[in-house]
Amino acid sequence: MLTIHTADEGGAVAVEGARIVGVGTLAEIQDRFPAARVRSWPGVLGPARVHEGPLPDAPSPRERIHAVLKTGATAVLAQHADSPELRAAAERNGVMVLVAARPTALADLGRADLAVFDEAGECIATVCGGRLLYRRR
Repeated sequence: MLTIHTADEGGAVAVEGARIVGVGTLAEIQDRFPAARVRSWPGVLGPARVHEGPLPDAPSPRERIHAVLKTGATAVLAQHADSPELRAAAERNGVMVLVAARPTALADLGRADLAVFDEAGECIATVCGGRLLYRRR
C-alpha cells in the first residue's frame, strides 16, 4: 500500500513496500500520489538513525532490538549485535546489521527507513523497511 508520511515541518515521504518512491513537500507528494494514504505525525520527519553503541539492556534479544527501534534507529553495528540470537531478532524485524556506521538519507528508491522526532529529540515513530515498527503512545 502506498503511504505518505508527513510531519509538522511540511516535508513528506511516499513509501511503497520497502522503498521510498518520493520525497518532497506534502503538496508535491500528494500531487504525485493522489490516491495514497496519508499518515501525519507531530514533530520532525527524517531518516532513521544507525545505533552505534551497545544495544540497550532488556530481558530478551527481541526486546533489545525493539529498544533500538524506540530510539529511531533501524540499523545496528555488527560489533554490538554479536550473538546469533541478536542477529536473528534484528533480521526478523528488518533491522540492518552494519559493519560500520554510514550516513543516512531519505532518497527516491532508497530503503524506507525513517523516523519522527519531537522537539526534545525523542522518537515518536520508526518506519523500518516500509513497516511502522514503533510508535509512541
